[in-house]
Amino acid sequence: MTGLPISYGIGLAALLFLMGFAGLVIRRNTLFILMCLEIMMNAAGLAFIVAGAQWQAADGNVMFILIITVAAAEAAIGLGLLLQLQKRFRTIDIDAASEMHG
Repeated sequence: MTGLPISYGIGLAALLFLMGFAGLVIRRNTLFILMCLEIMMNAAGLAFIVAGAQWQAADGNVMFILIITVAAAEAAIGLGLLLQLQKRFRTIDIDAASEMHG
């Protein structure tokens, strides 16, 4: 039994990445921007998994674990920034970050 062609997996990863990028560019809500970044990182991880499965190498899985680690760090830092914005400015709008000093 053969698997799906690599173009399907890469196409899905590209579609997810473009959806995340569109949300990143269009929306100004900090929480939504963080979710879009997560979608983009997961799309990159999916591309690594598909490529690793195509070439029958474990490198794709290793890169995906690295991407998940970076995504967890990004989520922790991003949510800390989000809490600081809410505490200081009573909003989670990303434009309020331009007023932060020091």
